[in-house]
Amino acid sequence: MNSHDVLKNSLDMGDMVCMSYLEDLSDDELMMRPHAECNHLNWQIGHLIAADYQMISGCCPDALPALPEGFVQKYEKENAGNNDPSAFCSKEELLTIHKQQREATKALLDGLSAEDLDKPSPESMQSYAPTVGAAINLLGAHWLMHAGQWVVVRRQAGKPIVI
Repeated sequence: MNSHDVLKNSLDMGDMVCMSYLEDLSDDELMMRPHAECNHLNWQIGHLIAADYQMISGCCPDALPALPEGFVQKYEKENAGNNDPSAFCSKEELLTIHKQQREATKALLDGLSAEDLDKPSPESMQSYAPTVGAAINLLGAHWLMHAGQWVVVRRQAGKPIVI
């Protein structure tokens, strides 16, 4: 197994766990919060997509398809407290955008050399992802960081244990 395989595995593991948790949740359930002081799942998913896009675009400009107009703004921190579903994307839209972004990230990874992965990330990312490879690795882990909250929502919604 080489570094590319490890990075793909990290992306795939994050997707497998997260998509399993999201698969049977409705749009209404994505507006649920695991706690009053936590962000609803819809906002979290949009935040993750926007963060993925910003990290990869910071390291490899123009490597990913553009996000829909206004997407990043919908999922800025200032909107995390908004409980109006019409202010956000539907589950179907979110998962479609995520799939497009993830496929483009994997295609990008296929074209990067080991030396490319070792290149420094932008200065603004140095504290948490010092290299291009570290930034790509963080994508799967970042989704998993949020997935624990999704389990709480699943329990609140009476959904079965999936993992």
